[in-house]
Amino acid sequence: MTERRHVRLALPDLGLESGRAAVSLWLVPTGARVTEGDRVVELAVGGATIDLEAPVTGRLAACLVEEDEPVATGTVLAEFVAEPEMRGGS
Repeated sequence: MTERRHVRLALPDLGLESGRAAVSLWLVPTGARVTEGDRVVELAVGGATIDLEAPVTGRLAACLVEEDEPVATGTVLAEFVAEPEMRGGS
């Protein structure tokens, strides 16, 4: 049996003086399948928006921050359950 790996997505250091941003919009719902690199959340940073990507291929297990909620650098925004890696040739 393969153990599922949980991966967290945290707000990276965006070089902001205040170190703060706000979740503007979740681009995928909880439980949705994502591919590594898919855009999953949009952040409002000053007058700009920044998208963060899924860190793994798998499912979005939990959105830990509500839309319009302010967040600081290092805040965990979401948790993903990674799919087991495919092995062998096709």
